[in-house]
Amino acid sequence: MRDTAVDHRMIMGAPVKARILAEVKDYVAAAERTAPVGRLVSISIGDTPEVAVYVRNQARGANAAGIRFDQQLWNAEISQEDCKARISEMNNDPDILGIIMQRPVPDHIGIRSLQSAIHPLKDVEGMNPASIGNIVYSDVALAPCTAAASVELIKQTGLDLKGLEVVMIGHSEIVGKPAAFLLMAEGATVTVCHHMTRSLAMHSRRADVVVVAVGKPHLIGPEMIKPGAVVIDIGINQITDANGQTRIVGDVDTDAVLEVAGWITPVPGGVGPVTVAILMRNAATAHKRQLAAGWIDQNPR
Repeated sequence: MRDTAVDHRMIMGAPVKARILAEVKDYVAAAERTAPVGRLVSISIGDTPEVAVYVRNQARGANAAGIRFDQQLWNAEISQEDCKARISEMNNDPDILGIIMQRPVPDHIGIRSLQSAIHPLKDVEGMNPASIGNIVYSDVALAPCTAAASVELIKQTGLDLKGLEVVMIGHSEIVGKPAAFLLMAEGATVTVCHHMTRSLAMHSRRADVVVVAVGKPHLIGPEMIKPGAVVIDIGINQITDANGQTRIVGDVDTDAVLEVAGWITPVPGGVGPVTVAILMRNAATAHKRQLAAGWIDQNPR
């Protein structure tokens, strides 16, 4: 395994995360002088170990950004109606800055309905259909966090996104599709590929940037990448090697593709850390918009 810490072709997420969180912390400190910054509320329905890991990471990010963080665990048997009633109360609570609905949820709960119940001005995840719809009109300030993180990491290369040929592999509602719209808002020319695309390699080999989010370990090899291209790997897959060791890998065969690509994000350590930072940046944006809408009383100190 390569020493990613010293390879300049690796786009590491940690320094990007640190920069964004520092910017948010500065904003929060300044904003608190005149307008209170509420807390983030994380909602988990049922006790899922994988979700607990995400919540811990988000709590650490909020702490680094100077934002209060409230973790709520709702009983797995809660009804859809009760969930929406609780969310409605949170929408009306001036001390709540944003609402985070953790996934997955129990089978009897409709996640899209709950995301729709979160007011767009408190939708720090950018998952309300209204928030996603805003991206079509290039209003990208409250975009889905993972999609926005992928764009942020492309910008770390210093390349001008205007006119770049980008291939988005994967068209999910929470990553692939919004990432494509975000990139188009930046002026990129975007092709979206998916499981029905006839010749994936034909598309990916001509791209200046390849973004992958499909959940298939090592789907992308060096023969599918144009020399010097940017490769953003959003995939997170758990595999067991020949020695019985379990490890996390992406959708890209990182070591092999690194011989061809100009830049690449590692898994883990690439998109993941930046996703948490984008969540906190969205929280700062939510505060600005709530302030502009008159939701927050300004009390100069």
